[in-house]
Amino acid sequence: MDTTRLILLTALAVVTTMLWQEWQKDYGQPAPVTPVAAQSAAAPAQKDVPEIGGQAAAPAPAATAAPRQMVRVHTDTFDLDIDPRGATIVRAALPKYPTELDSSDNPFVVLDNTDKLYYVVQGGVISKSGAPTHDSLFTPEQASYSMAPGQDRLEVPLTWSNGNVKITKIFGFERGSYLIDVRYIVENHSGQVWRGRGYEQIKRNKPEKKHHGGVSAYTGAVISSPDDRYKKIKFDDFKDHKLSADISNGWAAILQHYFITAVLPADRSATYHYYTSTVDDKYYSIGAITPEESAAAGQTAQIRQVIYIGPKIQDKLASIADGLDLTVDYGILWFIAKPLFWCLKELHVLTGNWGFAIILVTFFLKLLFYKLSAAGYRSMAKMRRVQPRLLALRERFKDDKARLNQAMMELYKEEKINPLGGCFPILIQIPVFISLYWVLLGSIELRHAPFILWIRDLSAADPYWVLPVLMGITMFAQQRLNPTPMDPIQQKVMMSLPIVFTVFFGFFPSGLVLYWVVNNVLSIIQQWRITRNLERAGLSVRQKK
Repeated sequence: MDTTRLILLTALAVVTTMLWQEWQKDYGQPAPVTPVAAQSAAAPAQKDVPEIGGQAAAPAPAATAAPRQMVRVHTDTFDLDIDPRGATIVRAALPKYPTELDSSDNPFVVLDNTDKLYYVVQGGVISKSGAPTHDSLFTPEQASYSMAPGQDRLEVPLTWSNGNVKITKIFGFERGSYLIDVRYIVENHSGQVWRGRGYEQIKRNKPEKKHHGGVSAYTGAVISSPDDRYKKIKFDDFKDHKLSADISNGWAAILQHYFITAVLPADRSATYHYYTSTVDDKYYSIGAITPEESAAAGQTAQIRQVIYIGPKIQDKLASIADGLDLTVDYGILWFIAKPLFWCLKELHVLTGNWGFAIILVTFFLKLLFYKLSAAGYRSMAKMRRVQPRLLALRERFKDDKARLNQAMMELYKEEKINPLGGCFPILIQIPVFISLYWVLLGSIELRHAPFILWIRDLSAADPYWVLPVLMGITMFAQQRLNPTPMDPIQQKVMMSLPIVFTVFFGFFPSGLVLYWVVNNVLSIIQQWRITRNLERAGLSVRQKK
């Protein structure tokens, strides 16, 4: 019993260590990033214009090396920079999601072009009749655009022409939306039929490797199809396992913590060609090519795709595309994490506070596993009651281990004690603990979510360590209700665990520590009541005798 319990607590300590390492990976102080001026940002060589069916883009006038002024776009949901070279989105900041809790003037930047991060959305048209690629120079109509109060839609056009064909790339923005409607309006002024396909692709450099152990939030590409709604494509697999597939009702994306950039079909019933490519083993692209469109001489045609750049809000993602909500990845315990998040969300609607929602979820989980936990606590209470007899047996058979084990088994049988029964409360908590960890770290709804008083962000560590200290105190109190290990070394290890866990939990999300504190308090109440009832029952039996 003592050895089993020690192994379980050690396993929990190892899991806690791994999660703490991941917390440091996600929230440790990042290295400073030096921004690159938009006019002189060094973009990678454009060697990844996609081909399909042997059809490549016809040569088009390349962008000049002269400095270019970025087109600035401001809406209620975006602050964007669009480079006239390829009409490429080279920077996308989200004003509604500040980088830090108290820095509303410092929005989180999803796409950027800096010394350490090259992450853009680019596109063009593939046509033998002449069309711009993402290496061609477009001409904007204005240097900046801003969505005015009361304005529900903003369009940003950039134009390319070779004399025979004029193509205008239009970015369409809707108020309150993170979707960007991308249209290519093709005006055919030649004497021949124009045919072509549009493409949009997400390109970025590979994230720096992190050498911590354990599990981490996925950063990489994803492809979705009706046969496999969520298939990861790691950057290391881009070169050896190139994607080239015709898919209807699919999408492609690159994920990062809390945010997603996705290329979506304008027509879910149409078949798009999805692909991946690499440049110099440094830049990685995933994108989609539209079905072919044509324009007769003197006529126009339209090519359209949709881009999503924004937060992983599960309800909204599910309504945008089938399976897009799966990008909120809760890991192998998703079947526990998803119901947990659903309960948290519904209770948040009821209480208006994510912290109270966590407390109520903890209470309901305790009710759900009440009988199983009670069995474990009864087993520990019985062990505590017979501990003097166990110590006597140990002293009696200290030189005969086999006889000691036999005598202990006989005692367990006589008192109807399951020596492994005390493990159940810990076993129950471990998967729930890990699942809630992923819910708190993976759900943007809880990012910067306040609780009460000094807890202003449940996804961040408690700045004053109040909750971790309370957790340590409740853990110590719970140990006092358990039978004391007979081995002196185990006694010392058990006594040190509350201190060790207090230190670990000091770096964990305060929402997770809040769950653990509430769970410990409820466990103490339940265990104390069971222990008291068993002691009263034992006293009554002795009095009758």
